[in-house]
Amino acid sequence: MADPLFRRVAIIGIGLIGSSIARKVMKEGLAEEIAICDRGAAALAEARELGLGHVYEENPGDAVKGAGLVVSCVPVGAAGDVAVSIAPWLEPDALVTDTGSVKASVVRQMLPHLPDASRFVPAHPVAGTENSGPSAGFADLFENRWCILTPTRETDLRALDRVSEFWRRLGADVETMTPEHHDLVLAITSHLPHLIAYNIVGTADDLEEVTQSEVIKFSAGGFRDFTRLAASDPTMWRDVFLHNREAVLEALGRFSEDLAALQRAIRWSDGTTLFDTFTRTRAIRRGIIDAGQEIAEPDFGRRAATSKSADADGVDGDRGDAPERKQAGAHPSR
Repeated sequence: MADPLFRRVAIIGIGLIGSSIARKVMKEGLAEEIAICDRGAAALAEARELGLGHVYEENPGDAVKGAGLVVSCVPVGAAGDVAVSIAPWLEPDALVTDTGSVKASVVRQMLPHLPDASRFVPAHPVAGTENSGPSAGFADLFENRWCILTPTRETDLRALDRVSEFWRRLGADVETMTPEHHDLVLAITSHLPHLIAYNIVGTADDLEEVTQSEVIKFSAGGFRDFTRLAASDPTMWRDVFLHNREAVLEALGRFSEDLAALQRAIRWSDGTTLFDTFTRTRAIRRGIIDAGQEIAEPDFGRRAATSKSADADGVDGDRGDAPERKQAGAHPSR
């Protein structure tokens, strides 16, 4: 076991992502002490019962005292509230990072409130499952997954290096890009697929000629995959779409144009266009497999892979079927 990177790591929000970070930090000895914070009493009690940390606090200010690294793991809509609540209590040399699925909005929310902008390193671990809560986490969640860091113009290179090393020690492969570019990339690779999944499952539920029992009974593999995405945490995904609105609308506009082209091809029996499109998209699927982001087993690898290998943004981080918590100030866990 390597030497600790920090004396104390504070994790704000103890859902799937926060609990997975805590487990890996504990397993690898990356900190001498882990402080867990969640304003949800039930989540905090569950984290304590699971032994995810050493200190448990409902007040973020108490959790970050003495911490060398603070990791915000709340939905993006609550990021600003977290910054306000921790700012007066941060140590002068404390690094601050987060795990939000949208970056430009998180930067706008958090940066004005932090006492030292140079020590803020926004991050997005592209890993997760459709499950949520402290019990859903596991130490190897980030293994061989991407963590995208989006430093601001004020971010100090030494701070960036330390946060990069932290995520590498969690098992992730680290990539760096601007917040704006991140949001456009993730709008295509994660946010739009989730929006489509929510819509398709909702359409099936609304179709009067097909009963819900038939939808469940005769679900084919494609529809089952859509339901996996559509089971993701409604609080998190509401915030994602509201806070990455411009990039999602841009991607959705292009998608609508391409969908209309396929609609015309089907209407006019244009088999060549359909075949060419399906051939091109099949090659992308093979590229994903070659890149190690999926396995080429029947049923898209779902039977061969455990739930722990489910990709995220695949269910981007967070997740699940937890009850919606409507007040952003409550800092629901990611």
